[in-house]
Amino acid sequence: MTALASGGLAPSAVAPRRRPAALRHAPAVAGYAFVAAVLLVAGTPVAAVARWTGYALLAVLLPGTLVFRALRRRPHTLIEDLALGAAVGLVLELAAWAACTALGVPGWLRLWPLAVLLPFAAVPRLRRHWRVRYATVAPAGWAWSLAGVVAGFTLYLYFSFLAVNPVLPRDEGQAQYLDLAFQLSLAGAATHQVPPDLPQAAGEPLHYHWFGFAHLAATSLVSGVDLPTVFFRLGVPALCALAAVLVAVVGWRLTGRPYAGVVAAALMFTVGEFGFENGWRQLFGTQATFVVWGSPSMTYSWVLLLPLIAALGELVGRARGVRVPALGRGTWALVVLFLAASTGAKASSLPVVLAALTGTAGLALLVRRRLPRAVLVAAGLTLAAQLFATAVLFAFESHGVTLDPLSGLRPYVPTGRPAAVTVLLWAAVAVAFLLNLQLRLAGLLPLLRHRRWRLEPVQVFLLGGALAGPAIYLAVGHPGSSNQYFTRTGFAFGVLLSAWGWIEVADRAALAARGRRLLGAGAAGFAVLLTVVQLGSAISTPASPAYAPVLPLLWWAGALAVLALVVALYWPALCGLWPGLAGRGGLLLLTAVLVAGAPGLVLDAAATRTYPNGGAYPVVAMPASRVEAARWVHAHSDPADVLATNVHCRAVVDGWCDARSFWLSGYAERSVLVEGWAFAPRMVGRPQGPYAPFWDAARQRANDVAFTAPTAAGLAALRDRYGVRWLVVDREVAPEAPDLRRLADLRFANSRMAVYRLR
Repeated sequence: MTALASGGLAPSAVAPRRRPAALRHAPAVAGYAFVAAVLLVAGTPVAAVARWTGYALLAVLLPGTLVFRALRRRPHTLIEDLALGAAVGLVLELAAWAACTALGVPGWLRLWPLAVLLPFAAVPRLRRHWRVRYATVAPAGWAWSLAGVVAGFTLYLYFSFLAVNPVLPRDEGQAQYLDLAFQLSLAGAATHQVPPDLPQAAGEPLHYHWFGFAHLAATSLVSGVDLPTVFFRLGVPALCALAAVLVAVVGWRLTGRPYAGVVAAALMFTVGEFGFENGWRQLFGTQATFVVWGSPSMTYSWVLLLPLIAALGELVGRARGVRVPALGRGTWALVVLFLAASTGAKASSLPVVLAALTGTAGLALLVRRRLPRAVLVAAGLTLAAQLFATAVLFAFESHGVTLDPLSGLRPYVPTGRPAAVTVLLWAAVAVAFLLNLQLRLAGLLPLLRHRRWRLEPVQVFLLGGALAGPAIYLAVGHPGSSNQYFTRTGFAFGVLLSAWGWIEVADRAALAARGRRLLGAGAAGFAVLLTVVQLGSAISTPASPAYAPVLPLLWWAGALAVLALVVALYWPALCGLWPGLAGRGGLLLLTAVLVAGAPGLVLDAAATRTYPNGGAYPVVAMPASRVEAARWVHAHSDPADVLATNVHCRAVVDGWCDARSFWLSGYAERSVLVEGWAFAPRMVGRPQGPYAPFWDAARQRANDVAFTAPTAAGLAALRDRYGVRWLVVDREVAPEAPDLRRLADLRFANSRMAVYRLR
């Protein structure tokens, strides 16, 4: 927002500027160079960065951009063609991956771009899309601001994720966020299976949103970069950068104002969750400030959701006065493409989109006494996509999601209090929820007020999505707080509308160039001040009662509210001293409110000094010796080989196995007969949690006996019935029986691990 204010608020259409090409493309080059430099500092091999760059340009960006150009009517800007084209390229990549993997030739995937490039080179009507002239170019301030958003978030990723997660562990004490090895295993399965099975239980169907992990697998297959490097280095920063650019171009397209898009990108990827760091870092199911590295499928879903919002925004009704060229007839094709890809990207995407479309149609019926045909058709397509996802991809598995209103707030409201006290506590916790997760959407309020609640259809659509996300979160429950992803999905809608409101307030303030520079400097200074105060302060709170975790946030909000009240009391005097402030109080207040969450990213990154693996999340030990054995198996086995291991538990508590162990399937990229089963779709939501027993006792018994009391007949049955080819032993869990060395071939050993091949 600082750069935006200093750069000015540009009109809806920006005429081409006679700047040299080097200057026009400098922001993009600088942004890429910064991301690449951070990756290199994090230990990413130069060859891996180069290979990934070639993959991104030739196997995603180029074919996707050509197809997008063929679908849209008239060009708008180069950056829009490239950003939306990259999203189209990811959808096409998914289809190509499925085809090649199903045919048993995943290695041919690197040839899939030819299916697009050759027709576009051979067919005269398509050949014109190779070279396009644009009547509009992005303002320099817009481009540099967006590059700054990407660079800033990449820096956050370095401190919170890249610097604390080596590609391969270097010692026995490496800590790792619990879910990462599980997610790596899904990507590993996708390198050779479609649809992928659950890697921790060979042959068990994976009823899950796995499309994002198929993308990571495709990245590795096409680029030739090994999967752990893609997963722990290249994938997350690339998807985050693309998502930030998409927010900016979609915001520009929907509002007709360039800077609305980049303000939205800043609200999404620079402003964090509002709060006060005091040890309570997982309020309302959140995982610190963002879930982009803890759940890469969330970011992948945003990359598909944002273009879908752009296309649906065209169908529900463009805002008046927007001079961005319409997408044209190809809009419906784009809607179908992104709906199809969203079915398995994240289970939270389509319900929020469907709710937004339903709300738009319902309001149109209420106000205009008619149902827009395009909205109804779009809602029907979305419903069909949701039904496909529910029936085919998820096989009607709930994954532990249940109808449980206010379950996300209930833990902070103690029971047994008088009714009046209970009502006050519920109100306080609800306010804390809104401040924590929704403060960055404060621009909605002046937009509604200014337009007297008479919103454009596209604004109604965005408002519907912004409200549907948190509403679904509050309506359902999940034992692992995964209902939070509905709120995250709503962010994609909300930041666009909030930025729209901020831009309209800024337009009415009509700041001169000097005023814009002062506003930018003030916003930056306020953000720095808030960050410094939080880094150097602490609000003392007890460990109980239940509402104790929200008290620091409420105290901090109260302190800032008092500050705002003091400024309001002295505002007439301040306007007397500086007449330029007159009529600009609303803009200053809204800017301060939106910036109030800015410390979130810095504080989350700084938490690496206190918490292992960058956050207060469940972690597991990831010893280098285990990973060394798993990578040896990966290098010496066939993708179809099944492994068996004597490690099933993250820990054993009072004789019960915490079955969240995923390291072998993750780093070996192979299916395991029985590893940790807690994340199997059929197990999620069980009353015992991760301690529920494995569902096939006979299979587990056959697996375990192979290590404790092996026989030739038992090992042969393991090989012939279950396809097991390798036995992986962790001798610190339990040493193998001496007879195993006689019945199988020892092929690898280190200080802790042993790997046997069945004969």
